[in-house]
Amino acid sequence: MHRKSAYFLFLAVLGMLVIGIVMLFSTSAFAKDSHGDMYFFVKRQAVWLVVGFVVCAVAAVVDYHFWLRTWWIWFALALVALAFCFVPHFGMRINGSRRWVALGPATFQPSEIAKIAAIFFLAAWFGAREKESGRLLPGFVIPFAIVSTALLLIVTEVDLGTTALIGATMFVIMFVAGTHPALLGLLSLGGLGGILFVATHMSERMGRLAAFMDPERFKDDAGLQQMQALIAWGSGGMEGLGLGNGRQKMLYLPYAHTDFIFPMIGEELGLRMSLLVVFLFVVIIVCGLMIALHAKDRAGLLLGSGIVSLLGLQAAVNIGVTTSLLPNKGLPLPFVSYGGSNLAACLFGIGLLLNIYRQGVLEPAKKKSAIIRARTTPRI
Repeated sequence: MHRKSAYFLFLAVLGMLVIGIVMLFSTSAFAKDSHGDMYFFVKRQAVWLVVGFVVCAVAAVVDYHFWLRTWWIWFALALVALAFCFVPHFGMRINGSRRWVALGPATFQPSEIAKIAAIFFLAAWFGAREKESGRLLPGFVIPFAIVSTALLLIVTEVDLGTTALIGATMFVIMFVAGTHPALLGLLSLGGLGGILFVATHMSERMGRLAAFMDPERFKDDAGLQQMQALIAWGSGGMEGLGLGNGRQKMLYLPYAHTDFIFPMIGEELGLRMSLLVVFLFVVIIVCGLMIALHAKDRAGLLLGSGIVSLLGLQAAVNIGVTTSLLPNKGLPLPFVSYGGSNLAACLFGIGLLLNIYRQGVLEPAKKKSAIIRARTTPRI
């Protein structure tokens, strides 16, 4: 089964990309009013999709040990890019958050670079310190302190969702690496307490928590998105209203083409297609875990586990938010939501998984076949 995992992974990702482009065509029908072109979002996403395929191919071809050896370069690049979020004329403040950097006509989120850089560092660090993973300093304090430098910049942007996502991914990698369970418990409690402290001391985030607890009361304010998302689910039912016939995208549901595109799938294509999206994410997670478990070394195992955790947790949070199971976090749905930098980062992660698969499954099989042929070839 694991020898076919890369093929199933590729097909699942391809299916998600097709669904994303189709739904973006539908949900961006009113982009003409705001941007003068009804295909504005589709065109930009298509450009980023090409960029994503290029970085995916590079990650699949270049030995993943190269990225791990040069982790400090990518981590430093991530810190510099995150710092640019606070520089005038470069950083963009949208909805109270400084998450974007503008470089001419292009904008991107530096936190996407930070996600990958943090995984590079953790995989390289614990990959070279197998016997020290259970100790306090090398197995917990030092890696936590280094990753926290990026987390402090991200949380200062007022991006609690990405902060929690990177923190949870760090927890998974540390768990797989063999960090002491007591330290992991301390990490989870400290991270949860820190996020709650920050959220309760910010009026906007406190409003989201209050709307999550009582969405009916705040349906015209902080709970508007989630309430309209529930209406979209109820309107779609099992069969859906039909592609292009959704009503929530008519400016009722804010950001219907980005963070809340999943309810639009439910409204227009129905529960069956929504469950198909969930199934495709399960396929991606299962195949990614199989690839990681069959990696040729410890570093590949940790790198693959980090990538799978990042994609799986982000998808789970987005689905949880859009179905009112979690407070609003502002995380896009991987491969489906509109957003170029996130799409490129997700496809780069898929390329890394394909690279781990190639080195862990295909190359040993080729070497074994060559040895068998050499032994069975008659000598003259």
